[in-house]
Amino acid sequence: MKTIKTIATTLCASALMLTFTQCNQVSQQTPVETQTVCCDTTPAIKIAYVDIDTLLVNYKLWIELNEEMIRKEENIRATLNEKAKSLQADYEEFERKLNNNAFATRERAESEQNRILKKSKDLEELQERLGNELAIESNKNNILFRDSINAYIKAYNKEKGYNVILSRIGDNILYIDNEMNITHEIIEGLNARYNANKK
Repeated sequence: MKTIKTIATTLCASALMLTFTQCNQVSQQTPVETQTVCCDTTPAIKIAYVDIDTLLVNYKLWIELNEEMIRKEENIRATLNEKAKSLQADYEEFERKLNNNAFATRERAESEQNRILKKSKDLEELQERLGNELAIESNKNNILFRDSINAYIKAYNKEKGYNVILSRIGDNILYIDNEMNITHEIIEGLNARYNANKK
């Protein structure tokens, strides 16, 4: 058994040596033609990104739209608070009169109660209507903002020729070279266009 292993090992070693010597002889006998690759034909992809958080802080259109929405929201809240206080005062007055038997008739008490219930319902409807109007306006502003940016970037890219322009929001991109950041160019262009349209 040991002899068979030794013979097999010797045959394998001989075969390997024979293979190497034949390869060496072939390479010495025939020159190998080499082909050189001139250049890489894959097109370079130009990528850039815009930091949306920075854009929101610096784009004048967004700043004005946001301030206008905050003012409207504050006005709505003030109006609703004023009407809620008036309703609360009416309810407390009704309770006081009811507890002191100040109503001349039962019908008069029921009429006052119905008036307060209607006022409460009107306040709820007003709150819903104003909330819906604010949401619709907010949606319109978001569309205006997004369309403004998309239109500007499309025009901007005709000159720059990027294949991809990404939007970076918070930490949604783990790493990207800062040289690809075109945020400040975009902000300057958007604000210049906004100022020109405002005149």
